[in-house]
Amino acid sequence: MLHGGPGLPDYLGDVAPMVADLALVYRYDQRGTGRSPWQGRHSFARHVADLAELLDVWDAPKAVLIGHSYGADLASRFCLTHSDRVAAMLLMCGPFVGDWRTGDRAERDRRMSLAQRKRLRELKESPHRTEEEEGELLTLAWFTDHADPERAWGWATLGARRRRPVNWVMNGELGEERRADPLDAHVAELRACLPPRAELLGGADDPRPVSALASLAHRLGLPLTRIEGAGHEPWLERPAVVRAHLRRFVRGAVDV
Repeated sequence: MLHGGPGLPDYLGDVAPMVADLALVYRYDQRGTGRSPWQGRHSFARHVADLAELLDVWDAPKAVLIGHSYGADLASRFCLTHSDRVAAMLLMCGPFVGDWRTGDRAERDRRMSLAQRKRLRELKESPHRTEEEEGELLTLAWFTDHADPERAWGWATLGARRRRPVNWVMNGELGEERRADPLDAHVAELRACLPPRAELLGGADDPRPVSALASLAHRLGLPLTRIEGAGHEPWLERPAVVRAHLRRFVRGAVDV
Protein backbone atom coordinates (compact mmCIF):
# COMPACT_ATOMS: atom_id res chain seq x y z
CA MET A 1 0.00 0.00 0.00
CA LEU A 2 1.40 3.34 -1.10
CA HIS A 3 0.36 6.37 0.91
CA GLY A 4 -0.11 9.86 -0.43
CA GLY A 5 1.42 13.24 0.18
CA PRO A 6 4.00 13.69 -1.05
CA GLY A 7 5.74 14.46 2.22
CA LEU A 8 3.40 12.70 4.64
CA PRO A 9 4.15 9.59 6.70
CA ASP A 10 2.15 6.44 6.05
CA TYR A 11 -1.49 6.79 7.13
CA LEU A 12 -3.09 3.65 5.69
CA GLY A 13 -3.30 1.82 9.01
CA ASP A 14 -7.10 1.81 8.83
CA VAL A 15 -7.12 0.45 5.27
CA ALA A 16 -4.62 -2.42 5.52
CA PRO A 17 -6.73 -4.54 7.94
CA MET A 18 -9.55 -4.60 5.41
CA VAL A 19 -7.59 -7.13 3.32
CA ALA A 20 -4.89 -8.39 5.70
CA ASP A 21 -6.54 -11.81 5.99
CA LEU A 22 -6.45 -12.24 2.20
CA ALA A 23 -2.80 -11.42 1.53
CA LEU A 24 0.35 -10.22 3.24
CA VAL A 25 0.11 -6.41 3.34
CA TYR A 26 3.18 -4.18 3.36
CA ARG A 27 3.19 -0.49 4.27
CA TYR A 28 6.12 1.88 4.64
CA ASP A 29 6.99 5.50 5.29
CA GLN A 30 8.34 6.92 2.06
CA ARG A 31 11.89 8.25 2.11
CA GLY A 32 12.11 11.40 4.18
CA THR A 33 8.85 10.83 6.09
CA GLY A 34 7.83 9.24 9.38
CA ARG A 35 10.43 6.71 10.50
CA SER A 36 12.35 6.98 7.21
CA PRO A 37 14.50 10.08 7.77
CA TRP A 38 16.68 11.19 4.89
CA GLN A 39 18.46 14.29 3.66
CA GLY A 40 18.88 14.86 -0.04
CA ARG A 41 17.10 15.60 -3.29
CA HIS A 42 13.79 13.83 -3.85
CA SER A 43 12.85 12.50 -7.28
CA PHE A 44 10.34 10.09 -8.74
CA ALA A 45 13.20 7.87 -9.90
CA ARG A 46 14.54 7.64 -6.35
CA HIS A 47 11.14 6.79 -4.87
CA VAL A 48 10.41 4.24 -7.59
CA ALA A 49 13.80 2.63 -6.91
CA ASP A 50 12.99 2.59 -3.18
CA LEU A 51 9.88 0.52 -3.82
CA ALA A 52 11.80 -1.91 -6.02
CA GLU A 53 14.44 -2.32 -3.32
CA LEU A 54 11.79 -2.89 -0.66
CA LEU A 55 10.13 -5.59 -2.77
CA ASP A 56 13.53 -7.28 -3.00
CA VAL A 57 13.94 -7.15 0.77
CA TRP A 58 10.43 -8.51 1.24
CA ASP A 59 11.20 -11.30 -1.27
CA ALA A 60 8.24 -10.23 -3.40
CA PRO A 61 9.01 -10.66 -7.12
CA LYS A 62 5.56 -9.23 -7.87
CA ALA A 63 3.11 -7.19 -5.84
CA VAL A 64 -0.47 -5.99 -5.94
CA LEU A 65 -0.11 -2.22 -5.66
CA ILE A 66 -2.80 -0.14 -3.96
CA GLY A 67 -1.92 3.54 -4.14
CA HIS A 68 -3.86 6.41 -2.60
CA SER A 69 -3.67 10.01 -3.86
CA TYR A 70 0.02 10.70 -4.58
CA GLY A 71 0.56 6.99 -3.92
CA ALA A 72 -1.50 6.30 -7.06
CA ASP A 73 0.91 8.51 -9.00
CA LEU A 74 3.86 6.62 -7.50
CA ALA A 75 2.26 3.26 -8.35
CA SER A 76 1.74 4.41 -11.95
CA ARG A 77 5.33 5.57 -12.31
CA PHE A 78 6.57 2.32 -10.77
CA CYS A 79 4.50 0.41 -13.31
CA LEU A 80 6.08 2.41 -16.13
CA THR A 81 9.54 1.27 -15.01
CA HIS A 82 8.86 -2.14 -13.47
CA SER A 83 5.72 -3.48 -15.13
CA ASP A 84 7.03 -7.02 -14.71
CA ARG A 85 6.77 -6.60 -10.92
CA VAL A 86 3.15 -5.39 -10.83
CA ALA A 87 0.65 -8.23 -10.48
CA ALA A 88 -2.32 -5.89 -10.21
CA MET A 89 -2.89 -2.22 -9.46
CA LEU A 90 -5.68 -0.28 -7.77
CA LEU A 91 -5.44 3.49 -8.12
CA MET A 92 -7.48 5.10 -5.35
CA CYS A 93 -8.38 8.82 -5.49
CA GLY A 94 -5.66 9.52 -8.01
CA PRO A 95 -3.68 10.11 -10.06
CA PHE A 96 -5.26 13.29 -11.36
CA VAL A 97 -4.23 14.47 -14.81
CA GLY A 98 -5.18 17.40 -16.98
CA ASP A 99 -6.45 20.71 -15.59
CA TRP A 100 -8.04 19.31 -12.44
CA ARG A 101 -6.71 21.99 -10.10
CA THR A 102 -9.13 24.66 -11.32
CA GLY A 103 -12.13 22.59 -10.30
CA ASP A 104 -10.44 21.53 -7.08
CA ARG A 105 -9.76 25.14 -6.00
CA ALA A 106 -13.31 26.21 -6.84
CA GLU A 107 -14.87 23.39 -4.83
CA ARG A 108 -12.62 23.96 -1.83
CA ASP A 109 -13.50 27.66 -1.87
CA ARG A 110 -17.18 26.70 -1.90
CA ARG A 111 -16.72 24.47 1.17
CA MET A 112 -14.81 27.13 3.14
CA SER A 113 -15.94 30.39 4.66
CA LEU A 114 -14.31 33.65 3.64
CA ALA A 115 -12.57 33.82 7.04
CA GLN A 116 -11.22 30.28 6.65
CA ARG A 117 -9.85 31.03 3.19
CA LYS A 118 -8.17 34.19 4.48
CA ARG A 119 -6.63 32.38 7.45
CA LEU A 120 -5.34 29.55 5.26
CA ARG A 121 -3.60 32.04 2.97
CA GLU A 122 -2.02 33.75 5.97
CA LEU A 123 -0.67 30.48 7.33
CA LYS A 124 0.68 29.35 3.96
CA GLU A 125 2.52 32.65 3.54
CA SER A 126 4.00 32.61 7.04
CA PRO A 127 7.74 31.80 6.85
CA HIS A 128 7.90 30.54 10.45
CA ARG A 129 4.88 28.64 11.77
CA THR A 130 4.57 27.37 15.31
CA GLU A 131 3.52 23.76 15.90
CA GLU A 132 0.03 24.98 16.72
CA GLU A 133 -0.12 27.01 13.51
CA GLU A 134 1.13 24.03 11.49
CA GLY A 135 -1.73 21.95 12.85
CA GLU A 136 -4.18 24.73 12.08
CA LEU A 137 -2.87 25.00 8.51
CA LEU A 138 -3.22 21.26 7.89
CA THR A 139 -6.70 21.15 9.38
CA LEU A 140 -7.85 24.04 7.18
CA ALA A 141 -6.22 22.47 4.14
CA TRP A 142 -7.70 19.01 4.72
CA PHE A 143 -11.21 19.42 6.09
CA THR A 144 -12.52 20.18 2.60
CA ASP A 145 -11.31 16.72 1.48
CA HIS A 146 -14.38 15.16 3.09
CA ALA A 147 -17.98 15.01 1.91
CA ASP A 148 -19.62 15.07 5.36
CA PRO A 149 -19.39 18.68 6.62
CA GLU A 150 -20.38 17.68 10.15
CA ARG A 151 -17.47 15.27 10.62
CA ALA A 152 -14.92 16.80 8.22
CA TRP A 153 -13.29 19.10 10.77
CA GLY A 154 -12.78 16.26 13.27
CA TRP A 155 -11.20 13.99 10.67
CA ALA A 156 -8.92 16.78 9.46
CA THR A 157 -7.90 17.69 13.01
CA LEU A 158 -7.01 14.08 13.76
CA GLY A 159 -5.05 13.81 10.51
CA ALA A 160 -3.18 17.04 11.27
CA ARG A 161 -2.16 15.58 14.61
CA ARG A 162 -1.07 12.15 13.35
CA ARG A 163 0.46 12.91 9.95
CA ARG A 164 3.36 14.94 11.21
CA PRO A 165 5.83 16.24 10.52
CA VAL A 166 5.12 17.12 6.90
CA ASN A 167 8.23 17.08 4.72
CA TRP A 168 7.51 20.29 2.82
CA VAL A 169 10.85 20.09 0.98
CA MET A 170 9.90 16.68 -0.42
CA ASN A 171 6.46 17.99 -1.30
CA GLY A 172 7.96 20.92 -3.19
CA GLU A 173 10.63 18.96 -5.04
CA LEU A 174 8.29 16.21 -6.24
CA GLY A 175 5.65 18.81 -7.08
CA GLU A 176 8.20 20.64 -9.20
CA GLU A 177 9.18 17.43 -10.99
CA ARG A 178 5.52 16.50 -11.52
CA ARG A 179 4.98 19.84 -13.26
CA ALA A 180 8.09 19.36 -15.39
CA ASP A 181 7.29 15.74 -16.24
CA PRO A 182 3.54 15.26 -15.79
CA LEU A 183 2.02 11.81 -15.82
CA ASP A 184 -0.27 13.11 -18.58
CA ALA A 185 2.65 12.72 -20.98
CA HIS A 186 2.98 9.01 -20.18
CA VAL A 187 -0.65 7.84 -20.29
CA ALA A 188 -0.30 5.96 -23.59
CA GLU A 189 2.88 4.29 -22.34
CA LEU A 190 1.19 3.41 -19.05
CA ARG A 191 -1.79 1.88 -20.84
CA ALA A 192 0.56 -0.36 -22.81
CA CYS A 193 2.25 -1.76 -19.70
CA LEU A 194 -0.73 -2.11 -17.32
CA PRO A 195 -1.15 -5.45 -15.55
CA PRO A 196 -4.14 -7.61 -16.57
CA ARG A 197 -6.02 -6.44 -13.48
CA ALA A 198 -6.10 -2.69 -12.89
CA GLU A 199 -8.87 -0.35 -11.71
CA LEU A 200 -9.56 3.15 -10.44
CA LEU A 201 -11.56 4.02 -7.35
CA GLY A 202 -12.65 7.50 -6.29
CA GLY A 203 -14.92 9.39 -3.95
CA ALA A 204 -17.77 11.01 -5.86
CA ASP A 205 -17.56 14.02 -3.54
CA ASP A 206 -13.80 14.49 -3.57
CA PRO A 207 -13.09 18.20 -4.20
CA ARG A 208 -10.66 17.00 -6.84
CA PRO A 209 -13.09 16.51 -9.73
CA VAL A 210 -14.03 12.87 -10.25
CA SER A 211 -14.41 13.81 -13.91
CA ALA A 212 -10.60 13.96 -14.07
CA LEU A 213 -10.44 10.35 -12.85
CA ALA A 214 -13.13 9.40 -15.37
CA SER A 215 -11.06 10.97 -18.15
CA LEU A 216 -7.98 9.04 -17.06
CA ALA A 217 -9.96 5.80 -16.78
CA HIS A 218 -11.19 6.31 -20.35
CA ARG A 219 -7.68 6.98 -21.64
CA LEU A 220 -6.32 3.91 -19.86
CA GLY A 221 -9.26 1.71 -20.77
CA LEU A 222 -9.91 0.89 -17.10
CA PRO A 223 -13.05 0.68 -14.97
CA LEU A 224 -13.69 3.46 -12.47
CA THR A 225 -15.82 2.95 -9.37
CA ARG A 226 -17.31 6.10 -7.84
CA ILE A 227 -18.17 5.88 -4.16
CA GLU A 228 -21.15 8.08 -3.45
CA GLY A 229 -21.10 10.22 -0.31
CA ALA A 230 -17.34 9.97 0.04
CA GLY A 231 -14.49 12.40 -0.44
CA HIS A 232 -10.73 11.98 -0.77
CA GLU A 233 -10.47 9.39 2.01
CA PRO A 234 -13.48 7.20 1.23
CA TRP A 235 -12.66 4.59 3.87
CA LEU A 236 -13.58 7.13 6.55
CA GLU A 237 -17.02 7.94 5.16
CA ARG A 238 -17.98 4.68 3.47
CA PRO A 239 -15.85 2.03 5.21
CA ALA A 240 -18.11 -0.92 4.38
CA VAL A 241 -18.23 0.00 0.69
CA VAL A 242 -14.45 0.48 0.48
CA ARG A 243 -13.82 -2.74 2.38
CA ALA A 244 -16.04 -4.74 0.03
CA HIS A 245 -14.39 -3.20 -3.03
CA LEU A 246 -10.85 -3.80 -1.80
CA ARG A 247 -11.62 -7.39 -0.82
CA ARG A 248 -13.13 -8.12 -4.23
CA PHE A 249 -10.14 -6.58 -5.96
CA VAL A 250 -7.51 -8.33 -3.85
CA ARG A 251 -9.26 -11.69 -4.06
CA GLY A 252 -9.34 -11.40 -7.84
CA ALA A 253 -5.70 -10.35 -7.96
CA VAL A 254 -4.26 -13.06 -5.72
CA ASP A 255 -6.36 -15.81 -7.34
CA VAL A 256 -4.92 -15.10 -10.79
